[in-house]
Amino acid sequence: MAAQRADARRNHARILAVARVEVAAHGAEASLEQIARTAGVGSATVRRHFPSRRALLEAVFHDRIETLCAQAGDLAGAADTRTALVTWLGALTEYAASAQGLATALAEAGVADAGPAHVNACSAKLSEAADPLLRRAVHAGSVTPGVTIADLVALVAGIVLVTQDSADPAAEADRLLGLAVAGISPRQ
Repeated sequence: MAAQRADARRNHARILAVARVEVAAHGAEASLEQIARTAGVGSATVRRHFPSRRALLEAVFHDRIETLCAQAGDLAGAADTRTALVTWLGALTEYAASAQGLATALAEAGVADAGPAHVNACSAKLSEAADPLLRRAVHAGSVTPGVTIADLVALVAGIVLVTQDSADPAAEADRLLGLAVAGISPRQ
């Protein structure tokens, strides 16, 4: 594969920088045309670098998703499996509440059940990273059997979506997560 031309790399970086600002301001439905105009490129250039809205959102959220995945790995060996899982879910909730558009992107992953073309890379990475936390918690008896990471990611996305217009969205999302966790993982 040939190296990307310098101007193409600059366009990619500029589009991504503008997309981060636009998604932060307008969420997952940020205008691709506005992103192109602000980045000083044509909409075809945006689509060449990011063939779909999902691809653009995945790039916008990539670094933080990687951080959440690393955190899941760090927590995987914790002695208290329930606390490890709840800590990770809290971090996911906190980030999703602060990152306009992430909850929408994660929620869409839960309903897109039509094969590999609809797989959300953010959701897939989070699921792969957090699955060991859940498996250990279920094995230890601290989480109800049958709960899946997809369930938990969908739960977090739903909580964040319904609290986004609250006076303090992060605090309300955290409160609701606590209620949900008590239901799926009652203290022993």
